[in-house]
Amino acid sequence: MTRTMDRSHAGAPTTTLVEKAAGRPGRALALAAVAYLVLAVLVWWNVWANHPASTTTCGCGDSALFLWFFAWPAHAISHGLDPFFSTAMSHPTGVNLLDNTSELALGVVLAPVTWVFGSVASLNVALTLAPALSGLAMFVLLRRWVRWAPAAFVGGLLYGFSPLVLVSLSDAHLMLGWAVVPPLVVACVDELLFGRRRGPVAVGLVLGLLLVVQFFVGTEVLLILGIAAVPAALLLGCSALARLDAARARARRARRARRALVGLGTAAATTGILLAWPTWFALDGPVHVSGRVWPSLYLGFEGTTAKAFLWPTPASAGYSLFAHRVGGYQGPTLSGQYVGMGLVLVSVVGLLVWRRDRRLWFFGAMTVVSVVLSLGADRSVWLPWQVLAGQPVLQNIIPSRFLLVTYLSLGAILAMVVDHARAAVVARRTPVDGAGAARWGAVAGVGVAAVGLVPVAAYLSPTVPMVTQTVRSPTWFSSVAPHLPDGTVLLVFPVPNQVIESAMAWQATAGFPYAMVGGGGPGGVIERTGVERPGADAVARASFSFTGQRLRPGDVVATRKALVRWGVDEAVLPDQPGLPAYDQVTSVPYTVAFMTAVTGRAPHLQARSWVWDHAASDLPTGPGPTPSAVAACEALGVGGSPAALGREATCVLAAG
Repeated sequence: MTRTMDRSHAGAPTTTLVEKAAGRPGRALALAAVAYLVLAVLVWWNVWANHPASTTTCGCGDSALFLWFFAWPAHAISHGLDPFFSTAMSHPTGVNLLDNTSELALGVVLAPVTWVFGSVASLNVALTLAPALSGLAMFVLLRRWVRWAPAAFVGGLLYGFSPLVLVSLSDAHLMLGWAVVPPLVVACVDELLFGRRRGPVAVGLVLGLLLVVQFFVGTEVLLILGIAAVPAALLLGCSALARLDAARARARRARRARRALVGLGTAAATTGILLAWPTWFALDGPVHVSGRVWPSLYLGFEGTTAKAFLWPTPASAGYSLFAHRVGGYQGPTLSGQYVGMGLVLVSVVGLLVWRRDRRLWFFGAMTVVSVVLSLGADRSVWLPWQVLAGQPVLQNIIPSRFLLVTYLSLGAILAMVVDHARAAVVARRTPVDGAGAARWGAVAGVGVAAVGLVPVAAYLSPTVPMVTQTVRSPTWFSSVAPHLPDGTVLLVFPVPNQVIESAMAWQATAGFPYAMVGGGGPGGVIERTGVERPGADAVARASFSFTGQRLRPGDVVATRKALVRWGVDEAVLPDQPGLPAYDQVTSVPYTVAFMTAVTGRAPHLQARSWVWDHAASDLPTGPGPTPSAVAACEALGVGGSPAALGREATCVLAAG
């Protein structure tokens, strides 16, 4: 990992300031940036070739949640609201955005784009820049250790455009796909431990600011970096202890230790000062989330599988059907953990051939450590993650996301092996063919890179370019919602805390003209609705159900109580021909019958949506119509025409 390690390998190329200046590092950086950006645009070609202000992966599922997260900071800043907290969704309790994957670092920076072009455009900018800047950050790191710029480019390509990053971005999971910070953190640590280019205070300040940025991009990755730092420190410590033979070396290490302590102390002070209040806000602030983020799921045990690292996992037809129905990436969903035999072969052979390069040993060990941690906590065999899986805060880390460290380590190994291979061929052929030695070295480097990258590229090819959809709100939300009185609270079907999340995109793209019951993220799950839980359950079943929809005893009364506590002004059910499946409730007739029974009033059809005005006002008393009566009335609405649904509503009112 160090320049000292470079010198320990006889014949290994080292990178000096003179060589970098002679090689025009600025030009190499610019060329790499352009190349990564071109590749990123190709990945997102279906966005930029159409209309980037209205086209993205989907205005549904988790993409809808992230559209909301990009829209809120711009709205909050322009209206003088709190960017960390909002009652626009999960009304009236609101949502703590620091408990969510809210991407505030990106949303705030891209607020000008949101103001001018909308949140779809700002999300697309972030999705496009994510692999490009992640690859470029890795390139910057690798240029510290490799002499040949294309070798660094190859390592950055593997990291920035890895299956983990691209699969994450297909669902707009920028908390993982925006992998820009980790390589830069490693670069700062490497400079503190082994470099002398910058003062330790300056480097420590940059390191601290990078950690702050990562906090506002994704705290899970920040925790993963902290956990990975423990085995990394142990490996470096063991390496140092193995070389205690020379007094001069010990003195040099002492100087480095003092430099590192100053830099790391500066970083700790910076993060401590800047993150003290945000950390409190996330852990103990308004409506903070305690315990498991997803109460009904224990993702703390969810890990990778050993087989999927080496053998390509095909897209799941069943999962694709599910995502296409309820909302999610509308293309094939692949595995984010595929490494391929080629990359393993390059890594193992490179480690054996250039075994004196301690950097290869370091990153090889970190690859193994991160893979083992990514396996999670299998109950049938003991795995290291079992030690941490149930601990507070750490229990919410998804172990498979340690793959970020895996791809960073493999990217470093690939770059160094390519660099070594190219240098070895140049050294061997120079006495024979001085003019052509560089050319043959380049051929060798490209060949090694191809062995490592081609299997991964072939696996990802079905997802390039990404499948995209036009983000269209139902007519009511684009024509009526923007003119609602201030403070209006809506119950929108499908409710966004029950599988289908499209309503968040409708609210965000309309500019937050209303507050909304329910929402995405951990704050919006049914388990956290408190005393309104029975009513929330009934509303959720009226929105979407895998097991069938039927009124249960007590549903009507419980929902009436919930509507009053939520302060709902109107309930809106889009019933528009041509809506995608992921924008629709399971059964319009059932939802119409249910809400009519609850409110005691028939809906009116407005802009292709059924609307119940004054939904929480003057509600009927008593138990309401019986489940059997509602079922009989529901049969009148089969067919879904306005006339049929009108007869159904009349029947329900009569039954009540």
